[in-house]
Amino acid sequence: MAASIFVGATSAQAQKTVKLFNGKDLSNWDFIVDKNSVPADQVYSVRDGMIHIKGQPFGYMYTKEKYGNYKLNVEWRWEGEATNSGIFLLIEETKNPFPNGIECQLAAGKAGDFVLLGGSDLVEFHQRPGTERPAFPVVERTNPSSEKPAGEWNKATIYVKDGVITVFVNGVYQNTGTNKIKTGHIGLQSEGKDILFRNVVLTQL
Repeated sequence: MAASIFVGATSAQAQKTVKLFNGKDLSNWDFIVDKNSVPADQVYSVRDGMIHIKGQPFGYMYTKEKYGNYKLNVEWRWEGEATNSGIFLLIEETKNPFPNGIECQLAAGKAGDFVLLGGSDLVEFHQRPGTERPAFPVVERTNPSSEKPAGEWNKATIYVKDGVITVFVNGVYQNTGTNKIKTGHIGLQSEGKDILFRNVVLTQL
């Protein structure tokens, strides 16, 4: 119910649309490669009008600008085996190899989970009393996996409004997280194997 109300409220307020990926080059992005082990262009490139991320070495590409209050559409497809990647949101600080930000998990079978990176936090994460905080705290998605088989295109629709992140995967509501951070960079992760991204479009709310 809350998710449907949120979507209805934001759709009426939609304003400027920004193509974060122009289909030609990665001029709107900066890059992190774990330990700077190889040049970034060996990991992140454009192929046939799509973003191609190799998955190894580990790292992420991120927007040069920070954004807040938006709807983000991202489509992704595994070239072969469905492995691991993520969409990074509300990146407060870019670090190597992990930023301070929230990951919308794209790992096979877990798309829509939230992973708290680099000391970031969500109200919805509850640590058990007397236990240490995990290195990568997780807020699990609400519904079973709504992902498509490897080789088919998936679509993440993500709303960020006043720090509240709401995620749909292929039209199915999956998660909501509440962050004190309200603006930040957006990132796409290199982890696992080859993955393609297209139609990375932000609509300001």
